Amino acid sequence: MKKNVLKAAILNFKNCTAHLLTFVILLLTLISCNKKTEETSVTESKSAASTETAQAEPANPPANFKHATAEVNGIKIHYVIGGKGDPLVLVHGFGQNWYMWNRLLPELSKHFTVIAPDLRGVGESDKPEGGYDKKTMASDIHELVKKLGYNNINLAGHDIGLMVAYAYAAQYGSEVKKVALMDALLPGIEPVWSQVSASAWWFGFFAWPASGDIVSGKEKEFLTSFWPVVGHVKDPFTAEETAEFIRAYSVKDVAKSSFKWFGAFPQDGKDNLVFAKTKLKMPLLAMGGEYFAAAFLKDHSKLVAENVSESKIAGSGHWLVQENTAQVQKDLLAFFLAK
Repeated sequence: MKKNVLKAAILNFKNCTAHLLTFVILLLTLISCNKKTEETSVTESKSAASTETAQAEPANPPANFKHATAEVNGIKIHYVIGGKGDPLVLVHGFGQNWYMWNRLLPELSKHFTVIAPDLRGVGESDKPEGGYDKKTMASDIHELVKKLGYNNINLAGHDIGLMVAYAYAAQYGSEVKKVALMDALLPGIEPVWSQVSASAWWFGFFAWPASGDIVSGKEKEFLTSFWPVVGHVKDPFTAEETAEFIRAYSVKDVAKSSFKWFGAFPQDGKDNLVFAKTKLKMPLLAMGGEYFAAAFLKDHSKLVAENVSESKIAGSGHWLVQENTAQVQKDLLAFFLAK
């Protein structure tokens, strides 16, 4: 039964790729055809877009939160922080930034001091040339946590953030009370990794060194075409969320830098095989959308952790927080507040 569910999820994943493939082909064709005839106007347009991006202000968090930055690992990491109680760190994934958690912050902040960073490579965080393996990205977050004065945290990560959260828990296990892994999978952990990554051809496109140059300047077109590929609910993002995610990925060099998260998958796989030799001891919540990771994430997580529970987000594709906000909030609170 489980194999049939997994096959259905992967088949659905494969069917979705055609839409993004068509978009990328059209994008490449457009760039090729217009390169000579519209060189001047494209240059002017990019200049105007850069000015507009530079003037655009990041979205504001709820009133009891504030924007802040910290120097960690030789780079600047932006984050928002607010609330009271034990620290809860929320790590976003690709196609989004810290603002993916905005709907949850008011309620979560009643119970926890919530810290939501921008990963290296996106938004107001720095975009260095390297360090996009998840082991290093996890150390960014760990150093941030230490600078804020915390020794033990609760931790949740979605998509790429799931990979970073796992790398954090694997490296600093004694400092993590509980961890929630949300709707993705771990590079190198078989059998699911090979099955899913073979279907998700965009993993390869994003990792291709030229992909950042292709997408740069067309972030809005790219993101609005990509989001539905792995989602299920039609138009799950609000206008404010859409604008903020596009703004964050339109910042100079973000297209190149965020794609390096995918380019680091081979190294992540090697690191994860070493990490997995010692299973995580803390409670782990495997939270997957009904139309994607719920098919495999619990069993996948059991390969790297001893104490795994499950949350299946009904009616949701990959964008859990936006596709079924109420259940995500309910299940995260139940998990992190449980004694």
